[in-house]
Amino acid sequence: MDDTPVCTEDEITTLVHHFYRRVRQDDVLGPIFDAHIDDWDEHLERMVRFWSSLLRRAGTYSGTPMPKHVALPGIEGPMFSRWLELFGTTLAEFDNPPFVAQASDFARRIARSLWYGYQITHTPDQPVTEFDAHVPSAEH
Repeated sequence: MDDTPVCTEDEITTLVHHFYRRVRQDDVLGPIFDAHIDDWDEHLERMVRFWSSLLRRAGTYSGTPMPKHVALPGIEGPMFSRWLELFGTTLAEFDNPPFVAQASDFARRIARSLWYGYQITHTPDQPVTEFDAHVPSAEH
């Protein structure tokens, strides 16, 4: 197995900062993020550590994102689709196909996981649903 990272730390920093700039400007996601993030600099640093741990195996992130996300009120499936759309738009800025492919795959998996966790927490008696028809079902 090749342990060579698919990207540089600078690429991750650029990804995170450009992505969250888009999120903050978005009519749907911006107000949600702004209402729940008090210190954007700290959040961006945490997200750089998170993505670096995933994409570079840096081990710089420790945390449990699920509880913070399931505690948010009024989250709906299409919001995850929008999050992925903005993430994909940001990834299109990069000329590094392995980085783009791996980051995109992780983003889809993270969005699905958070959406499933949200549904299980808020409507435990209902079956989970996909947030987007373009995301393959968990049942293979």
